[in-house]
Amino acid sequence: MAVTDWTGFVAQTDARMARLRDGMGDVAAAFGGLARAATADGALDPRTKELIALAIGIAARCDGCLAYHARAAARHGATRAEIVEAIGVAVYMGGGPSMIYGAEALAAFDGLGGGRSGAAPAG
Repeated sequence: MAVTDWTGFVAQTDARMARLRDGMGDVAAAFGGLARAATADGALDPRTKELIALAIGIAARCDGCLAYHARAAARHGATRAEIVEAIGVAVYMGGGPSMIYGAEALAAFDGLGGGRSGAAPAG
């Protein structure tokens, strides 16, 4: 999927996830706790963890993962250069399909406000 409006995509996905969480109760709460624990500051800082999550989202070809982890990486201060390097690791691990989703991840980062902190976005 080639998303062009990442902010709208996140809003749509948030609404869909809210409906799903309403029906999942304890499972959704447990997943939220897992996410908070996995991304908490520890031996790896949250920015690094979000870069890892973004690379996994690319390799897994998960559009929602791209959006959420690109936004979280930006919120934790990731630069565009760091995003590009994380995409490089995903490509190394996932081959050609990761190149396509890597381009989507970079568009998500730029479209969700992260492109302001580093090199100018490419056309």
